[in-house]
Amino acid sequence: MIDKKQSIPGKLLAPIKKFLEMELVKLKREEKKIKADDPFKDNYRTLRNSVEDDLDEQIGHFDNEIKVNFVKKQIVQLRKALTIMKVGKYGICEKCGKMIDTDRLAISPSSTICVRCAKESE
Repeated sequence: MIDKKQSIPGKLLAPIKKFLEMELVKLKREEKKIKADDPFKDNYRTLRNSVEDDLDEQIGHFDNEIKVNFVKKQIVQLRKALTIMKVGKYGICEKCGKMIDTDRLAISPSSTICVRCAKESE
């Protein structure tokens, strides 16, 4: 059961929320840029490629996909933290219900689980 006294004051949440929203905008821009840099976006690439160029494009596409997936996971985590903030449970571990250490939140404001639960899930 979550204790109402265990909540972060609103005046502290406002700058955190603003930071998370700004990070979300940055990540969306980064995702768009990464997708635009995908070598597979060039429809005429297969008409002028040597075997070596084709291999480079395959590797570039694979690298691009990994980067996009990483950014997407970060976006999901930021949205999750903002949603938790909206419902008034920011700073409370979603697994055990205890307060997340403020040092952890300072380092990673989008954290939704405490260090102990994070270690257990690894």
